[in-house]
Amino acid sequence: MRIWLGLATIYVVWGSTYLGIRVMVETVPPLLGSGVRFLVAGAIFALVLVARRGLCALRVSRRELASCAAVGAALLLGGNGLVAVAERDVPSGLAALVVASVPLWVVVFRRVSGEAVGTATALSVLAGFAGVALLLAPGERPGDAPVGGVLIVVAAAFCWASGTFASSRLPMPRDPLRSTAVQMLCGGALMVAVSLVAGEGGQIRWSEISLDSALAFVYLVVAGSLAAFTAYVWLLRNAPVSQVATYAYVNPVVAIALGAVILGEDVTPLVLAGATIIVGSVALTVRREAAPPPVRRATSRAPAPEPAR
Repeated sequence: MRIWLGLATIYVVWGSTYLGIRVMVETVPPLLGSGVRFLVAGAIFALVLVARRGLCALRVSRRELASCAAVGAALLLGGNGLVAVAERDVPSGLAALVVASVPLWVVVFRRVSGEAVGTATALSVLAGFAGVALLLAPGERPGDAPVGGVLIVVAAAFCWASGTFASSRLPMPRDPLRSTAVQMLCGGALMVAVSLVAGEGGQIRWSEISLDSALAFVYLVVAGSLAAFTAYVWLLRNAPVSQVATYAYVNPVVAIALGAVILGEDVTPLVLAGATIIVGSVALTVRREAAPPPVRRATSRAPAPEPAR
């Protein structure tokens, strides 16, 4: 029962973060809002660790700090940050659907790095990218989403996958909560810095920030970054990896449904076709790749913690 409760948490909460981002960026600058979100969440994780284990709980080596900063930059600035920027023009369900291609990109990175990839996996990856290409083709995109906006989400998926891939090959802290706290603090600080350089600081009009955007920000911190990730870490220790990995293809379905019901986003035939191809491809890929690899250095086959959601 606890396992299913944990799965339901990451299914619904991580699936709903795209909706939360869409509402937040209505009146909050995307990079600045996202950066502050992760700084707050990272600080809370750090305080919890210190309260439980003392200051030594946050001790990391220079190499680990550099790795956390690199992975945090890829996941948060490149992944979440670009999604937030794109969702000013791209519906949340469509953004979630494109981001669902992350496991496919990870397989590509594995193949480029010299790791063998099975024929069935390669074919499912090609099919998934065909589904992404379908969303870029001329057609009835929901909300009249511009091609440029969708391409930004594709870039976000690429960055998200690069961070996920790199996290298993760089010297990261062994404790997932410590690693996540440092990633959030480094990535959040970098995102705020980039947002200020981009001039977002001058775009803030405190009186114009809507209640909906403010509540969405709080939801993203508390539910998206804290509650769901805590459930995710618990599941990795108490449930089969193949079962936990199912979030990769459930999240976009949840996001599309919530976007349609709450925000009235259109679910066009193009989106349905793309969703069928991408979600089906990701499901096949994840089910094959989530199996435990031989005893050796860990690879990106198993789902890595993704605080960027």
